[in-house]
Amino acid sequence: MAASANGGRAAEKRRLILDAAIRVFARQGFHSARVSDVAEEAGVAYGLVYHYFDSKDQMLNELFTERWSLLLEAISEADAELDSPRAKLGAAAGFIIESYRHDPELMKVIIVEVTRAANSFGRTHLPEIRQAYDAIAKIVADAQADGEFRTDVSADFAAMLFYGAIEQLLTGWIFEVVPAADEDYESAKALVVETICGGLEPRPAADRLAR
Repeated sequence: MAASANGGRAAEKRRLILDAAIRVFARQGFHSARVSDVAEEAGVAYGLVYHYFDSKDQMLNELFTERWSLLLEAISEADAELDSPRAKLGAAAGFIIESYRHDPELMKVIIVEVTRAANSFGRTHLPEIRQAYDAIAKIVADAQADGEFRTDVSADFAAMLFYGAIEQLLTGWIFEVVPAADEDYESAKALVVETICGGLEPRPAADRLAR
């Protein structure tokens, strides 16, 4: 019983430090942040941070892996449980946008410090990042095989455009250059899907002939 209680307290303390790291990394940037800044933000002793984490690099790695695994799981569930490619891509876009909506600091850290970083962090996590691209490409490829999407756009290219559109949208919110009210988040989900799927769905014969 005592061991369980101690384990619970340790998990809470670890979470406290990780949450503080999110705020510090988002505010100062990962490379400018120090472990002492995280300790101060968390309200714990400097040495206690090192009891749970070897370095700030480990904190960033865990923050990324934790959130990215949820994204991969959400895409996998959408692919397995939903019928149409629009619904599947909508679920994936919705998960990412809602993640930003409810935890903008964490998403800022992931985008700025990991997925866009042409340094060790970006390279270290390329396999996980690639998994997410491959999952979207699979949805597109399956729709192409079923005749729901045109085949003259490669599935990999479509996946790149899907994530590129969402990343630029999140970047606009991060730097406050596009509106970020509740209705903007909702319309963004629909517009991302419409933009991607509208470009991938076969055009009516009349439209093709008119061109």
